[in-house]
This record gives sequence, structure tokens and C-alpha cells, in this order.
Amino acid sequence: MNRTRRQVIAGATVSLAAFSIHRSWAQGSLRPDQDRVFICNEDSNTLSVIDPNSNMVAGTVNLTSFDEDPRPPFRFVTGGVTPTHLAMVRKPLYHGAIDIHGAAPTPDNSLIATTGRGTSNVYLIEVASLRVIGNVPNAQANDTTNKERITTGLLVGREPHEPTFTRNGAELWVTVRGEGRIAIFDVAAAKAGQPTERALHGYLETVNGPAQAWFSKDGKLAFVASQKTSQIDVFETNFGGDGHSQPKRAKTVDIKAQDPRAFTPFLKTSPDGSEVWLSHKLADAVSACTANAELQPLDTVALGENARPNHVEFVENNRGKAVYVSLARVDDGGPGNVASSRIAVIDRSGGAGTRKMVSQFYSMGREAHGLWTNPEGTRLYIAHEQDELPNTPNAGQTVCTAFDVSDPFKPQFITQIPLGELALPSGKLRNKKSINLVYVRPGTTSQAG
Repeated sequence: MNRTRRQVIAGATVSLAAFSIHRSWAQGSLRPDQDRVFICNEDSNTLSVIDPNSNMVAGTVNLTSFDEDPRPPFRFVTGGVTPTHLAMVRKPLYHGAIDIHGAAPTPDNSLIATTGRGTSNVYLIEVASLRVIGNVPNAQANDTTNKERITTGLLVGREPHEPTFTRNGAELWVTVRGEGRIAIFDVAAAKAGQPTERALHGYLETVNGPAQAWFSKDGKLAFVASQKTSQIDVFETNFGGDGHSQPKRAKTVDIKAQDPRAFTPFLKTSPDGSEVWLSHKLADAVSACTANAELQPLDTVALGENARPNHVEFVENNRGKAVYVSLARVDDGGPGNVASSRIAVIDRSGGAGTRKMVSQFYSMGREAHGLWTNPEGTRLYIAHEQDELPNTPNAGQTVCTAFDVSDPFKPQFITQIPLGELALPSGKLRNKKSINLVYVRPGTTSQAG
């Protein structure tokens, strides 16, 4: 690993980013025993927060820099004109997030990390208290401005994709897709507001186009997928007595047989820790391998022409073991004759070499992306990239959908949740284009634990 404690990115000194929070909680302040679903909205640069108890939007995290200053050049709405989502981040003097994309919780569900692809950074927020780590008070605050000023964030390099916390919670690994390396941060230092040159533990060189890292159940191995080459890197983490890693490449595995088009954006280990499942988006397939240094292939499951798989999620309870895969393809003629994506269902109960897709169901939204279950494996939430079409119940809105998956092979639709708008002082910013999604229950162990 290339350690750069004193020299971060081109010698830049970076302070830990802050969030400006729109505190419109439906039921008061967030309590540690309350579940929440966090959704990354790439075009609006916000995080929608859903209360799964009511299936309503409970709040919105604002990562833009609009309305920190009362003068027109700094406003979201200027002269009565609301900019498009594309144009808003190109306004002069804008210094907020661009292209909020990936997200992950800490093992104890106390923090959420989220990446800004266009701003080459990562942000942190405390889940239970909503405390903004290193937040900067707005010296110009008044009734027409935001009370806080967003700062730069932790700069990581070009095109960060997904953040992942180590199993012990001591480090945050961020795959820097545009640079072929992983930025590794000291979580304790970041939480304490230490300068970035101290929070940055170092860089780890890896395969070209790293998309996501995920750790073995015991935390001793890290698996790194790529969107530019048909390879998976396997690293020994070698955690020391201080809880920090000394990663060493154990093996680079060729996966051309599973992913001939070299585009694997996501991966995840199974709840029992025995397998790694990978989505091969351009190959329209997912595959399973042994979750060890050999990464031996077990299954490759075809999902159909132009299925375009995104995330995988394990849905397991006392009624079965399934792997769900969100499909980006949008099909006409869904329920109510409304266009919708689908979720593929794979029966995981069989032995290696026998797993296959047994069914699909409509996601009840367009271009399904992130998906995550509650800890019991009985409730599923799905994020969608595209807005709903005209003449539909939530026309013009980006939506999240909820399903009862008490029986993993007979999912039941519960509701479609429109993500609504963030009320800025100068006007309303519509939450748009959801990418990743995570379900958190503060005080319990997350899927990263």
C-alpha cells in the first residue's frame, strides 16, 4: 500500500466533509432504535431517508451548497427560475457534491459513508444523532439561508464508486474507479475531525477500474471487483494490533468465463460467509465463487438478454434462501400496464452448480438499482434511477418500493414511495435518480459487520 499521510492528493489539504441536513423528521429526532433506509440521489445530490415503520420519507440530507449566502449568485432559485438538475451543479460558485452515488453503513450502523463521483470525494454522517462530522457553521446564516456550510469532503481521487467499511469498523475503503486504486481511511480519525492527511491511511494499488470492495466474514480477505477488466483482486488484510490493515495481494483471479465483457460493478458475500456473488452487468449474468483466496467458481446464472443486473441481495429467513438481483432493464406492460424493471430470484438452497433463476417479479419502478433487506430478511426496499411516467400514480417522481419477502419466493408488493423534494430557502429541489440504498438499524450489526 502506498502510504500518503502527509501528502494527500496533489498536496491538497482537505478537511472532513460536512452535511447540511434538512431536518424535517416526521416523528421528531432520530432515535437509536429507529430503522432507516438511506437512498443516494445522484442528480439532486441528496440522500432520501425513509422510515420503514410508516414507509414515508422522514427527511432529506442536503449535499448541495445552495443558499449558504443570501445573494443571487449563491441561490438555488434565482429570479424565479429553477435550474435543471444538470445545470444546477454548473452554476458559478457552486461547491457542493456532484453525482452522489455509492453508500455503505459501518458494522454497527452508526455511520453512513457516501461517495460523490463528480466531486471525487466521500462524506460521512452519524445515523443515530444526525451529527454532521466536521460541519462548518454558516457565518452568514439568517432566515433566508442554510444554517450550515458544506465543506469539501474527503478527497479520494477521480471517480470514486463504492465505499465499504472493514468488518472491525476501523477503516473505510473507497474504490477509486478512475485511478486503479483504493483509498483507505482511518475511521476514528475521520470521526474526530482530524486533518485528512491523518485520516487517510494510504492508497492500495489494485486492478484497473475498481468498482467495489467487500470483505470475507472473518475480515481477513478483501475482494475487489472491476468494471474495466475481467479480474478480481484478492487481498490479505493483515490487521494489526491497532486494528489497521497491512494489505497484501494474495491473488488476481481471471473471470473471463463469467464476465467476458469486463464489467462487474458490484459484489457481496453471503450471510454464512461461504460465497461471494458478483453481478456482471454487460454479460447479463451473476456468478458465485468460494469466499476464500482461491475464489473458485461455483455457479454462473444467466438472467436473460439485456437484463443488465445491478446489485445482488441475499433474502434469507425460515422460509427459504434466495438471491435477488436488481435488473436495470425497463419492460413495458408491467402491473397496471405501467413500465417497470424486474427483480430476478435465484434459489440458493441447492448445491454448487445447481443454482438458477427460478422467477422474476416487477420492481414497481423504472431502472432498479440498489436493494437491501431488513435484518430479519422479511422486508425489501428497492431504489430506482428513472422517474415515473406521466399518467401514473407518482408521475414525475423518483420512487423507492417496498416488498414483503417473508416468503423469499413469493414477494408481495407493499407500496411505492415517492421521494419528493428538499425545501431549500430559495425553492424546492426535487430528489432525482436514486442509485444505491442501504437499510440501517442503529445498535445492531449491519451486513458489513
